[in-house]
Amino acid sequence: MRVVIVTESFPPEVNGVAHSVLRTAEHLLRRGHQPLVVTPAPARGAQSPSHTFGAGGVPDALPVVRVPSVPLPGYPQVRIALPSRRLAAAIQGHRPDLVHLASPFVLGARGAQVAARLGLPVVAVYQTDLAGYAHAYRAGRGLGEAAAWHRIRTVHGLAARTLAPSTPAAQDLTAHGVSRVQLWPRGVDSARFHPRHRDEALHRALAPGGEVLVGYVGRLAPEKRVDLLAETATLPGVRVVIIGDGPSAPGLKAAMPGAVFLGRRTGEELARCFATLDVFVHTGPLETFCQTIQEAMASGVPVIGPAAGGPLDLVAHHRTGLLVPPRDGAAVARAVTALAGDAELRAAYGRAGRAEVTARTWEAVGDLLLRHYAEVLAEHRGSTDTAGTGVEVAGAVPADAAGAAPAARAVPPPVAVPTTPPASASTSPPVAPATAPLTEELPA
Repeated sequence: MRVVIVTESFPPEVNGVAHSVLRTAEHLLRRGHQPLVVTPAPARGAQSPSHTFGAGGVPDALPVVRVPSVPLPGYPQVRIALPSRRLAAAIQGHRPDLVHLASPFVLGARGAQVAARLGLPVVAVYQTDLAGYAHAYRAGRGLGEAAAWHRIRTVHGLAARTLAPSTPAAQDLTAHGVSRVQLWPRGVDSARFHPRHRDEALHRALAPGGEVLVGYVGRLAPEKRVDLLAETATLPGVRVVIIGDGPSAPGLKAAMPGAVFLGRRTGEELARCFATLDVFVHTGPLETFCQTIQEAMASGVPVIGPAAGGPLDLVAHHRTGLLVPPRDGAAVARAVTALAGDAELRAAYGRAGRAEVTARTWEAVGDLLLRHYAEVLAEHRGSTDTAGTGVEVAGAVPADAAGAAPAARAVPPPVAVPTTPPASASTSPPVAPATAPLTEELPA
Protein backbone atom coordinates (compact mmCIF):
# COMPACT_ATOMS: atom_id res chain seq x y z
CA MET A 1 0.00 0.00 0.00
CA ARG A 2 1.22 3.47 -0.85
CA VAL A 3 0.42 6.16 1.75
CA VAL A 4 1.15 9.87 1.91
CA ILE A 5 1.29 11.20 5.49
CA VAL A 6 0.73 14.96 5.59
CA THR A 7 1.74 16.19 9.03
CA GLU A 8 2.00 19.59 10.69
CA SER A 9 5.07 18.43 12.63
CA PHE A 10 7.92 15.95 12.19
CA PRO A 11 11.46 15.49 13.55
CA PRO A 12 13.64 17.39 14.31
CA GLU A 13 10.64 18.88 16.15
CA VAL A 14 9.98 17.12 19.46
CA ASN A 15 6.29 16.76 20.32
CA GLY A 16 3.50 14.21 20.34
CA VAL A 17 2.49 14.69 16.71
CA ALA A 18 6.05 14.32 15.42
CA HIS A 19 6.58 11.25 17.61
CA SER A 20 3.42 9.40 16.54
CA VAL A 21 3.97 10.18 12.84
CA LEU A 22 7.50 8.80 12.98
CA ARG A 23 6.29 5.64 14.71
CA THR A 24 3.48 5.26 12.15
CA ALA A 25 5.84 5.64 9.22
CA GLU A 26 8.28 3.16 10.76
CA HIS A 27 5.49 0.61 11.16
CA LEU A 28 4.37 1.02 7.56
CA LEU A 29 7.92 0.38 6.40
CA ARG A 30 8.23 -2.71 8.60
CA ARG A 31 5.00 -4.10 7.18
CA GLY A 32 6.23 -3.66 3.62
CA HIS A 33 4.19 -0.59 2.71
CA GLN A 34 5.46 2.59 1.03
CA PRO A 35 4.91 5.77 3.06
CA LEU A 36 5.88 9.32 2.09
CA VAL A 37 5.90 12.10 4.69
CA VAL A 38 5.12 15.72 3.75
CA THR A 39 5.80 18.27 6.49
CA PRO A 40 6.78 21.92 7.09
CA ALA A 41 10.51 22.52 6.82
CA PRO A 42 12.21 23.08 10.19
CA ALA A 43 14.06 26.23 11.14
CA ARG A 44 17.41 26.59 9.39
CA GLY A 45 20.02 24.61 11.22
CA ALA A 46 17.51 22.84 13.49
CA GLN A 47 18.72 19.43 14.53
CA SER A 48 17.83 16.79 17.05
CA PRO A 49 19.92 13.87 18.23
CA SER A 50 19.26 10.67 16.33
CA HIS A 51 18.06 9.09 19.58
CA THR A 52 15.41 11.74 20.33
CA PHE A 53 12.55 9.31 19.67
CA GLY A 54 14.49 6.15 20.39
CA ALA A 55 17.11 4.18 18.53
CA GLY A 56 17.80 4.98 14.92
CA GLY A 57 16.12 8.35 14.39
CA VAL A 58 14.30 8.87 11.07
CA PRO A 59 14.85 5.80 8.86
CA ASP A 60 16.92 6.38 5.72
CA ALA A 61 14.30 4.41 3.77
CA LEU A 62 11.58 6.95 4.64
CA PRO A 63 11.18 9.67 1.99
CA VAL A 64 10.36 13.09 3.46
CA VAL A 65 9.28 16.19 1.53
CA ARG A 66 9.81 19.48 3.39
CA VAL A 67 7.48 22.36 2.47
CA PRO A 68 8.64 25.98 3.04
CA SER A 69 7.48 27.29 6.41
CA VAL A 70 7.60 30.22 8.80
CA PRO A 71 7.64 30.30 12.63
CA LEU A 72 4.37 30.80 14.45
CA PRO A 73 4.43 34.37 15.85
CA GLY A 74 5.23 34.27 19.54
CA TYR A 75 6.05 30.57 19.45
CA PRO A 76 8.93 30.02 17.00
CA GLN A 77 9.27 26.33 17.87
CA VAL A 78 6.06 25.73 15.88
CA ARG A 79 6.37 25.97 12.11
CA ILE A 80 3.51 26.92 9.76
CA ALA A 81 3.67 25.70 6.16
CA LEU A 82 3.54 28.31 3.41
CA PRO A 83 1.50 27.74 0.25
CA SER A 84 3.63 25.63 -2.06
CA ARG A 85 3.26 23.44 -5.12
CA ARG A 86 5.47 20.84 -3.44
CA LEU A 87 2.52 19.35 -1.56
CA ALA A 88 0.38 18.59 -4.62
CA ALA A 89 3.43 17.47 -6.58
CA ALA A 90 4.48 15.12 -3.79
CA ILE A 91 1.03 13.55 -3.48
CA GLN A 92 0.61 13.13 -7.22
CA GLY A 93 4.14 11.82 -7.65
CA HIS A 94 3.79 9.19 -4.94
CA ARG A 95 0.56 7.80 -6.47
CA PRO A 96 -0.90 6.88 -3.08
CA ASP A 97 -3.78 4.58 -2.31
CA LEU A 98 -4.66 6.75 0.66
CA VAL A 99 -3.76 10.09 2.29
CA HIS A 100 -3.20 10.23 6.06
CA LEU A 101 -3.56 13.66 7.70
CA ALA A 102 -1.80 14.00 11.05
CA SER A 103 -3.28 16.72 13.26
CA PRO A 104 -4.47 18.64 10.17
CA PHE A 105 -4.78 22.40 10.36
CA VAL A 106 -2.81 24.38 7.76
CA LEU A 107 -0.78 21.93 5.66
CA GLY A 108 -3.28 19.17 6.43
CA ALA A 109 -6.17 21.27 5.15
CA ARG A 110 -4.35 21.75 1.86
CA GLY A 111 -3.58 18.04 1.76
CA ALA A 112 -7.27 17.24 2.18
CA GLN A 113 -8.13 19.54 -0.72
CA VAL A 114 -5.51 17.96 -2.97
CA ALA A 115 -6.74 14.47 -2.06
CA ALA A 116 -10.33 15.49 -2.84
CA ARG A 117 -9.32 16.78 -6.27
CA LEU A 118 -7.49 13.53 -6.99
CA GLY A 119 -10.32 11.35 -5.70
CA LEU A 120 -8.18 9.80 -2.94
CA PRO A 121 -9.62 8.57 0.36
CA VAL A 122 -8.46 10.43 3.46
CA VAL A 123 -7.92 9.30 7.06
CA ALA A 124 -7.59 12.28 9.42
CA VAL A 125 -5.97 11.83 12.83
CA TYR A 126 -7.15 14.30 15.45
CA GLN A 127 -4.36 15.07 17.91
CA THR A 128 -4.48 18.74 18.94
CA ASP A 129 -7.27 20.55 20.79
CA LEU A 130 -7.14 23.61 18.56
CA ALA A 131 -10.28 25.13 20.08
CA GLY A 132 -8.80 24.81 23.55
CA TYR A 133 -5.56 26.37 22.35
CA ALA A 134 -7.51 29.30 20.89
CA HIS A 135 -8.95 29.85 24.35
CA ALA A 136 -5.60 29.43 26.11
CA TYR A 137 -3.93 31.94 23.82
CA ARG A 138 -6.88 34.35 24.10
CA ALA A 139 -7.62 34.28 20.38
CA GLY A 140 -10.86 36.18 20.67
CA ARG A 141 -12.17 33.81 23.37
CA GLY A 142 -15.51 32.48 22.11
CA LEU A 143 -14.89 33.74 18.58
CA GLY A 144 -11.51 32.04 18.44
CA GLU A 145 -12.91 28.74 19.67
CA ALA A 146 -15.83 28.91 17.24
CA ALA A 147 -13.47 29.59 14.36
CA ALA A 148 -11.25 26.69 15.42
CA TRP A 149 -14.19 24.26 15.52
CA HIS A 150 -15.36 25.50 12.14
CA ARG A 151 -11.89 24.76 10.77
CA ILE A 152 -11.87 21.31 12.38
CA ARG A 153 -15.31 20.43 10.98
CA THR A 154 -14.31 21.64 7.52
CA VAL A 155 -11.06 19.70 7.33
CA HIS A 156 -12.32 16.52 8.95
CA GLY A 157 -15.46 16.69 6.84
CA LEU A 158 -13.26 15.84 3.84
CA ALA A 159 -12.04 12.66 5.54
CA ALA A 160 -13.57 9.23 5.12
CA ARG A 161 -12.68 8.54 8.74
CA THR A 162 -11.48 10.64 11.67
CA LEU A 163 -9.39 8.85 14.28
CA ALA A 164 -9.47 10.23 17.82
CA PRO A 165 -6.82 9.22 20.38
CA SER A 166 -9.14 8.96 23.39
CA THR A 167 -12.78 8.54 24.31
CA PRO A 168 -13.19 12.16 25.53
CA ALA A 169 -11.62 13.48 22.31
CA ALA A 170 -13.99 11.35 20.22
CA GLN A 171 -16.96 12.58 22.24
CA ASP A 172 -15.84 16.20 21.83
CA LEU A 173 -15.50 15.81 18.06
CA THR A 174 -18.93 14.20 17.73
CA ALA A 175 -20.56 16.85 19.93
CA HIS A 176 -19.16 19.55 17.62
CA GLY A 177 -20.48 18.00 14.42
CA VAL A 178 -17.59 15.86 13.20
CA SER A 179 -18.88 12.58 11.81
CA ARG A 180 -17.31 9.17 11.09
CA VAL A 181 -15.21 9.23 14.29
CA GLN A 182 -13.46 6.16 15.64
CA LEU A 183 -10.76 5.53 18.25
CA TRP A 184 -7.08 5.07 17.55
CA PRO A 185 -4.88 5.49 20.66
CA ARG A 186 -1.09 5.69 20.93
CA GLY A 187 1.53 3.13 21.73
CA VAL A 188 4.38 3.31 24.22
CA ASP A 189 7.85 1.81 24.17
CA SER A 190 7.82 -0.09 27.47
CA ALA A 191 11.37 -1.36 26.92
CA ARG A 192 12.76 2.13 26.54
CA PHE A 193 10.63 3.48 29.42
CA HIS A 194 11.24 0.99 32.22
CA PRO A 195 11.67 1.04 36.02
CA ARG A 196 15.16 -0.47 35.65
CA HIS A 197 16.39 2.93 34.43
CA ARG A 198 15.86 4.49 37.86
CA ASP A 199 19.10 6.19 38.91
CA GLU A 200 19.54 6.67 42.65
CA ALA A 201 22.63 8.84 42.13
CA LEU A 202 20.56 11.17 39.94
CA HIS A 203 17.81 11.18 42.57
CA ARG A 204 20.30 12.24 45.26
CA ALA A 205 21.65 14.98 43.00
CA LEU A 206 18.17 16.38 42.31
CA ALA A 207 16.86 15.88 45.85
CA PRO A 208 19.92 16.09 48.13
CA GLY A 209 17.76 16.33 51.22
CA GLY A 210 15.94 13.09 50.44
CA GLU A 211 12.88 14.93 49.14
CA VAL A 212 10.18 13.16 47.14
CA LEU A 213 10.89 13.92 43.50
CA VAL A 214 7.79 15.22 41.67
CA GLY A 215 8.27 15.81 37.96
CA TYR A 216 6.63 17.25 34.88
CA VAL A 217 7.82 16.37 31.38
CA GLY A 218 6.67 18.27 28.33
CA ARG A 219 6.44 21.56 26.53
CA LEU A 220 6.56 24.72 28.63
CA ALA A 221 3.76 26.73 27.06
CA PRO A 222 0.60 28.47 28.34
CA GLU A 223 -1.77 25.63 27.39
CA LYS A 224 0.22 23.16 29.53
CA ARG A 225 -0.51 25.12 32.75
CA VAL A 226 2.78 24.14 34.39
CA ASP A 227 2.23 27.17 36.63
CA LEU A 228 -0.22 24.96 38.55
CA LEU A 229 2.83 23.30 40.15
CA ALA A 230 3.76 26.51 42.01
CA GLU A 231 1.96 25.48 45.21
CA THR A 232 3.41 21.97 44.99
CA ALA A 233 6.90 23.48 44.72
CA THR A 234 6.48 25.00 48.21
CA LEU A 235 5.53 21.73 49.94
CA PRO A 236 8.00 20.54 52.60
CA GLY A 237 9.82 17.35 51.67
CA VAL A 238 9.00 17.73 47.97
CA ARG A 239 11.30 18.75 45.13
CA VAL A 240 9.68 19.69 41.80
CA VAL A 241 11.63 18.88 38.63
CA ILE A 242 10.61 20.39 35.29
CA ILE A 243 11.86 18.64 32.13
CA GLY A 244 11.22 20.44 28.87
CA ASP A 245 11.49 23.83 27.22
CA GLY A 246 9.26 26.42 25.63
CA PRO A 247 8.14 30.05 25.72
CA SER A 248 6.85 29.85 29.31
CA ALA A 249 10.22 28.79 30.75
CA PRO A 250 11.37 32.26 32.01
CA GLY A 251 8.12 32.98 33.82
CA LEU A 252 7.97 29.52 35.37
CA LYS A 253 11.54 29.79 36.66
CA ALA A 254 10.67 33.10 38.30
CA ALA A 255 7.47 31.69 39.83
CA MET A 256 9.11 28.49 41.16
CA PRO A 257 12.61 29.39 42.36
CA GLY A 258 12.85 26.18 44.37
CA ALA A 259 12.15 23.91 41.40
CA VAL A 260 14.84 22.27 39.27
CA PHE A 261 14.63 23.02 35.55
CA LEU A 262 16.53 20.47 33.47
CA GLY A 263 15.58 21.74 30.02
CA ARG A 264 14.87 19.33 27.20
CA ARG A 265 16.00 15.74 27.67
CA THR A 266 15.85 13.01 25.03
CA GLY A 267 16.58 9.35 24.44
CA GLU A 268 18.14 7.30 27.23
CA GLU A 269 18.59 10.41 29.37
CA LEU A 270 14.85 11.11 29.26
CA ALA A 271 14.03 7.50 30.14
CA ARG A 272 16.40 7.75 33.12
CA CYS A 273 14.73 10.97 34.28
CA PHE A 274 11.25 9.44 34.05
CA ALA A 275 12.21 6.33 36.04
CA THR A 276 13.97 8.39 38.72
CA LEU A 277 10.85 10.38 39.58
CA ASP A 278 8.78 9.38 42.61
CA VAL A 279 5.61 10.99 41.25
CA PHE A 280 4.74 12.25 37.76
CA VAL A 281 2.33 15.17 37.37
CA HIS A 282 0.76 16.41 34.17
CA THR A 283 -1.07 19.73 34.50
CA GLY A 284 -2.35 20.46 30.98
CA PRO A 285 -6.18 20.43 30.70
CA LEU A 286 -6.21 20.30 26.88
CA GLU A 287 -4.61 16.92 26.16
CA THR A 288 -6.38 14.78 23.57
CA PHE A 289 -4.23 11.85 24.74
CA CYS A 290 -1.11 12.66 26.87
CA GLN A 291 1.77 10.45 25.84
CA THR A 292 3.96 11.46 28.77
CA ILE A 293 1.46 9.89 31.18
CA GLN A 294 1.88 6.57 29.36
CA GLU A 295 5.66 6.94 29.45
CA ALA A 296 5.58 7.61 33.19
CA MET A 297 3.35 4.57 33.74
CA ALA A 298 5.70 2.41 31.68
CA SER A 299 8.53 3.71 33.89
CA GLY A 300 6.71 2.42 36.97
CA VAL A 301 5.93 5.90 38.30
CA PRO A 302 2.53 6.83 39.84
CA VAL A 303 0.78 9.63 37.99
CA ILE A 304 -1.39 12.62 38.81
CA GLY A 305 -3.35 14.14 35.95
CA PRO A 306 -6.29 16.43 35.26
CA ALA A 307 -9.69 14.79 35.02
CA ALA A 308 -10.16 16.07 31.49
CA GLY A 309 -9.39 14.84 27.98
CA GLY A 310 -6.99 11.99 27.32
CA PRO A 311 -5.89 11.42 30.95
CA LEU A 312 -9.43 10.19 31.70
CA ASP A 313 -8.69 7.14 29.54
CA LEU A 314 -5.18 6.63 30.89
CA VAL A 315 -5.25 7.18 34.65
CA ALA A 316 -7.16 4.60 36.69
CA HIS A 317 -8.15 6.69 39.70
CA HIS A 318 -6.88 5.17 42.98
CA ARG A 319 -5.21 2.32 41.05
CA THR A 320 -2.45 3.77 38.84
CA GLY A 321 -2.63 7.33 40.14
CA LEU A 322 -4.96 10.19 40.96
CA LEU A 323 -7.23 12.37 38.84
CA VAL A 324 -7.76 15.93 40.04
CA PRO A 325 -10.02 18.74 38.89
CA PRO A 326 -8.40 20.55 35.96
CA ARG A 327 -6.86 24.01 36.41
CA ASP A 328 -6.71 23.57 40.19
CA GLY A 329 -3.20 23.99 41.61
CA ALA A 330 -4.38 23.40 45.17
CA ALA A 331 -5.87 20.04 44.15
CA VAL A 332 -2.57 19.08 42.52
CA ALA A 333 -0.71 19.95 45.73
CA ARG A 334 -3.14 17.90 47.84
CA ALA A 335 -2.75 14.90 45.55
CA VAL A 336 1.04 15.21 45.69
CA THR A 337 0.88 15.41 49.49
CA ALA A 338 -1.19 12.22 49.62
CA LEU A 339 1.33 10.29 47.51
CA ALA A 340 4.46 11.88 48.96
CA GLY A 341 3.57 10.60 52.41
CA ASP A 342 2.94 6.98 51.36
CA ALA A 343 5.82 5.16 49.69
CA GLU A 344 3.93 1.86 49.61
CA LEU A 345 0.99 3.46 47.82
CA ARG A 346 3.35 5.06 45.30
CA ALA A 347 4.95 1.68 44.63
CA ALA A 348 1.56 -0.02 44.23
CA TYR A 349 0.33 2.62 41.78
CA GLY A 350 3.60 2.40 39.87
CA ARG A 351 3.37 -1.39 39.50
CA ALA A 352 -0.26 -1.21 38.41
CA GLY A 353 0.51 1.50 35.85
CA ARG A 354 3.39 -0.48 34.38
CA ALA A 355 1.21 -3.60 34.10
CA GLU A 356 -1.53 -1.64 32.35
CA VAL A 357 0.58 -0.22 29.51
CA THR A 358 3.12 -2.92 28.65
CA ALA A 359 0.88 -4.45 25.98
CA ARG A 360 0.16 -1.08 24.34
CA THR A 361 2.98 -1.40 21.86
CA TRP A 362 3.49 0.72 18.78
CA GLU A 363 3.24 -2.49 16.78
CA ALA A 364 -0.25 -3.16 18.15
CA VAL A 365 -1.54 0.35 17.43
CA GLY A 366 0.21 0.32 14.04
CA ASP A 367 -1.65 -2.82 13.04
CA LEU A 368 -4.89 -1.28 14.27
CA LEU A 369 -4.22 1.72 12.01
CA LEU A 370 -3.70 -0.64 9.06
CA ARG A 371 -7.13 -2.11 9.74
CA HIS A 372 -8.62 1.38 9.64
CA TYR A 373 -6.82 1.96 6.34
CA ALA A 374 -8.13 -1.31 4.92
CA GLU A 375 -11.72 -0.52 5.88
CA VAL A 376 -11.54 2.98 4.41
CA LEU A 377 -10.10 1.62 1.17
CA ALA A 378 -12.80 -1.05 1.03
CA GLU A 379 -15.49 1.58 1.52
CA HIS A 380 -13.87 3.79 -1.10
CA ARG A 381 -13.86 0.96 -3.61
CA GLY A 382 -17.45 0.09 -2.89
CA SER A 383 -16.74 -3.15 -1.03
CA THR A 384 -17.04 -4.29 2.57
CA ASP A 385 -14.59 -7.14 2.05
CA THR A 386 -11.16 -5.95 3.16
CA ALA A 387 -9.61 -9.12 1.82
CA GLY A 388 -10.44 -7.92 -1.67
CA THR A 389 -8.78 -4.52 -1.37
CA GLY A 390 -5.27 -5.70 -2.06
CA VAL A 391 -4.19 -4.22 1.29
CA GLU A 392 -2.01 -6.56 3.32
CA VAL A 393 -2.49 -6.15 7.06
CA ALA A 394 0.45 -8.33 7.99
CA GLY A 395 0.81 -9.35 11.62
CA ALA A 396 -2.35 -7.60 12.74
CA VAL A 397 -3.50 -8.26 16.28
CA PRO A 398 -6.17 -11.02 16.30
CA ALA A 399 -9.57 -9.84 17.48
CA ASP A 400 -9.64 -12.38 20.30
CA ALA A 401 -6.06 -11.85 21.46
CA ALA A 402 -6.37 -8.54 23.25
CA GLY A 403 -8.54 -6.59 25.60
CA ALA A 404 -10.77 -3.61 24.94
CA ALA A 405 -9.63 -0.03 24.84
CA PRO A 406 -10.20 1.85 28.10
CA ALA A 407 -13.58 3.44 28.68
CA ALA A 408 -13.79 7.11 29.58
CA ARG A 409 -13.57 7.88 33.27
CA ALA A 410 -15.73 10.57 34.80
CA VAL A 411 -14.36 13.62 36.62
CA PRO A 412 -13.69 13.04 40.34
CA PRO A 413 -15.32 15.28 42.93
CA PRO A 414 -13.71 18.77 42.91
CA VAL A 415 -12.76 18.63 46.59
CA ALA A 416 -9.30 17.88 47.98
CA VAL A 417 -8.03 14.50 46.83
CA PRO A 418 -11.02 12.34 45.82
CA THR A 419 -11.53 9.49 48.28
CA THR A 420 -13.69 7.35 46.01
CA PRO A 421 -13.11 6.31 42.42
CA PRO A 422 -14.85 8.43 39.78
CA ALA A 423 -18.29 7.35 38.66
CA SER A 424 -18.34 4.78 35.91
CA ALA A 425 -20.57 6.77 33.60
CA SER A 426 -19.52 9.80 31.59
CA THR A 427 -21.76 12.81 31.12
CA SER A 428 -20.18 13.62 27.75
CA PRO A 429 -22.25 13.08 24.60
CA PRO A 430 -21.84 9.62 23.08
CA VAL A 431 -19.52 8.86 20.21
CA ALA A 432 -21.22 8.13 16.92
CA PRO A 433 -21.57 4.37 16.38
CA ALA A 434 -18.50 2.84 14.78
CA THR A 435 -18.76 0.67 11.70
CA ALA A 436 -16.62 -1.99 13.34
CA PRO A 437 -15.33 -2.56 16.90
CA LEU A 438 -11.72 -1.95 15.94
CA THR A 439 -10.72 -0.66 19.35
CA GLU A 440 -11.43 -4.04 20.88
CA GLU A 441 -8.38 -5.38 19.12
CA LEU A 442 -5.91 -3.18 20.98
CA PRO A 443 -4.36 -4.52 24.17
CA ALA A 444 -5.60 -2.63 27.18
